[in-house]
Amino acid sequence: MGFGEAVRTFFQRYTDFQGRSRRSEYWWVVLAVALFFGVGGGLAAVLGGISGGGDLNPIGMLLFGILALAYLAIIIPMIALGVRRFHDLNQTGWLLLVFILLSAIPLVGLLASIGQIVWFAMPGTTGPNKYGADPKGGHDVGVFS
Repeated sequence: MGFGEAVRTFFQRYTDFQGRSRRSEYWWVVLAVALFFGVGGGLAAVLGGISGGGDLNPIGMLLFGILALAYLAIIIPMIALGVRRFHDLNQTGWLLLVFILLSAIPLVGLLASIGQIVWFAMPGTTGPNKYGADPKGGHDVGVFS
């Protein structure tokens, strides 16, 4: 799955907490979100007057407001994507809540974030699991069906 297809799938499955999502879908979306907010935050800082050491001007306030609304718009889809990623690893999606809660604890949150990154970098289960068919299209020969 490429960059464009991953972002398109991300928005098509906006509130889909069922099924599985491949590593490529997850990491392409993470890259897209990081680029969007990185570039948007940089523009807001430069055009908003923060980089000059001054106060934030109305353009900066508008741009940061737009970024805040965009962040609010993708919270639910990012949670849904994380749940589907855990499903691909044959784990319950409730683990995402555990990682979110752990992230509020200093130092433990850092370690939990590193653990989640490592976990999400691992390949999903091959073939169908209890959360659905293999998103890579793994072969189910149906020997024991």
